[in-house]
Amino acid sequence: MTRQIFLDTETTGLDPKQGHRIIEVAGVEMFNRRPTGKHFHRYLNPDREIDAGAVAVHGLTTEFLQDKPHFADIADELIEFLSGAELVIHNAPFDIGFLNSELTRLNRSSMNSYCPEVLDTLKLAKDIHPGQKNNLDALCRRYEVDNTNRTFHGALLDAELLAAVYIGMTRGQESLVMDVEVTAALTTASNDAANMPIRVIAASAAELGEHEMTLVNIQKDSRGACLWLKADA
Repeated sequence: MTRQIFLDTETTGLDPKQGHRIIEVAGVEMFNRRPTGKHFHRYLNPDREIDAGAVAVHGLTTEFLQDKPHFADIADELIEFLSGAELVIHNAPFDIGFLNSELTRLNRSSMNSYCPEVLDTLKLAKDIHPGQKNNLDALCRRYEVDNTNRTFHGALLDAELLAAVYIGMTRGQESLVMDVEVTAALTTASNDAANMPIRVIAASAAELGEHEMTLVNIQKDSRGACLWLKADA
């Protein structure tokens, strides 16, 4: 049984080492490759200005975030939601780096202590489609995932799109699992049938008489070429 969280963040800039912060975080839960309907989504006040380039990407402004909670206010709730799940992230080092930076500010353990397994779908996409564009928009087009509502990057929308893209990218693995399950079921059924006692049903006298008449008619119509009568002889 696999619990996965498709996670995304939006930030004030590109490098947490330069003091940039998370301003939006979202996670979408999937269990055994099926969405559960559960998700986590928060906007955050970074207590600093947002780079103009970042605003152009996600559209989040300092004014919009002024009344939002700080990361410290939602850290426990976020960790509770994520703990024990496999994290699925597009360009995982970026998001994990920012999450670890926020946790370090709070003297908390790093993400791998809560979620030891992290799958980077950007790396997965590059392995499957080497030399091609593998950003989320390109993958949506490739796997026919509708992203027409994606005017700006948004953590919750991007997490939902990533979940849909992931299903498309790994559908072959799903088919393999299904083939194995079907093969196992057929093998079990075959073994059960082989162990069943053989039931013999003898023909009645009336049925034997009808059979003889049918052979006689065939013999007449074929001018003596009825193979069944020759075999009996």
